[in-house]
Amino acid sequence: MAINGLTLGSVNMKKQAKRTRLMMALAVAMPVWAWADEARILALEARIVQLEQQLNVLVKQLPDAVAAAPPTAKAAAVATSAPVAAIQDITITPSAALGTKFFASGFVKLDAMLTRTADGELADGGIARDLYVPGLTPVGGSAESVDIDSHIKFSRLIFGTDTVSDTHTVQTRIEMDFFGNGLGDERFNNASGLVVRHAYAQLDNRWLVGQTWSTFMDAATLPESSDLIGPTDGTVFMRQPMLRYSRGPFMFALENPETTLTPFRGGTRISSDDNFVPDLIGRYNHKFASGGTLGVASLLRQLRYDTNAPARSESATGLGLSVFGKLPMGSDDVRFALTVGEGVSRYLALNEDNDAVLDENAAIMPVRSVAGYVAYRHLFSPQLRSTVFFARGDYDNSALGGLLQTKMSQSLHFNLFYSPLPKWDVGAEVFYAERELESGARGNLWRLHTTVKYAF
Repeated sequence: MAINGLTLGSVNMKKQAKRTRLMMALAVAMPVWAWADEARILALEARIVQLEQQLNVLVKQLPDAVAAAPPTAKAAAVATSAPVAAIQDITITPSAALGTKFFASGFVKLDAMLTRTADGELADGGIARDLYVPGLTPVGGSAESVDIDSHIKFSRLIFGTDTVSDTHTVQTRIEMDFFGNGLGDERFNNASGLVVRHAYAQLDNRWLVGQTWSTFMDAATLPESSDLIGPTDGTVFMRQPMLRYSRGPFMFALENPETTLTPFRGGTRISSDDNFVPDLIGRYNHKFASGGTLGVASLLRQLRYDTNAPARSESATGLGLSVFGKLPMGSDDVRFALTVGEGVSRYLALNEDNDAVLDENAAIMPVRSVAGYVAYRHLFSPQLRSTVFFARGDYDNSALGGLLQTKMSQSLHFNLFYSPLPKWDVGAEVFYAERELESGARGNLWRLHTTVKYAF
């Protein structure tokens, strides 16, 4: 038993020693575990602070990243951003058809000119002081000293709409400049009024109704010029009401008629509004793969004059043909136009001569005319360019129109244009012009025309 008691006591003592060692181990391990947990917590807190700092940096860089992103990525970023309030609550064209977009554009243009005439004076405040009008070049007077004129009348405002539906497209345009007169003078306000240049609606790029460039004219081939027109002596220049149909390269139009007449042996121009047949015009346009263009247009018109003393009606037929185009030559190009006809002078050179003259019996005798121009444009750099062009018009009034009708006018132009910034043009043009009457008398004009234009 003693042995057994010793044995049991030894066992108990061993168990007690194990418990003591376990308690001591736990006492040592508990602070280590606590320190390990505290270390992990501190590490997590430090990581959170680091992530917050990185997030703040990314938030600050987000606007620059969106601005530099490709269009598709930028659109996605905008789509996921907070909604932006609309500029206005309703469309700018509230009464328009669905799918209508409105736009406005134009340009501001300042022109300043130095002009010298050798054979008379340009009328003060007249249109020839604002732009080149061949038929107003003075002839038979005294030399005039240099005149300076400046204005903003070439500035323009353009408004329009584009409507696209499942079945049709409709386009409208209204364009105005500031050539309305009678509102002011150079003494204190230099005011001028808005006047309509173009106002039309076009359906499916086929039917056009309203006022715009005559179908007998190609405005796209006109050379760049400081002047409103440029090669005025040799070009068709006409805006008038019309009904036009276009199909591919072909165009057909009925346009507003008007007959201008010279009385027998000369005198004040007669503007006859007696026509009852519209001017008929057909045209064909061809575009080359090189970017060049070539077009031809024909004109058939009625010339008519009714008088009451004695009561009678006279009529004749006018015929015209015009060829025009642009030929690329690398970065340069050549532009040209040639118009011939009888009874079509109203369309040429701002009606420099009349469509017809009246004979001694008041019968209408159409005037033969030939007019044209050629221009060469050279590109020195994307910002700097120059154009030189020559224009001329000849008219055969015979002896019936008297000796004071224009027989010929011509002009030679050289210009230089620079574009320092997008939409900005700064230019200067110098030209010499001559005009000859049926009597053989001549007059000439020199002009330096400078301009600054900003388009918007």
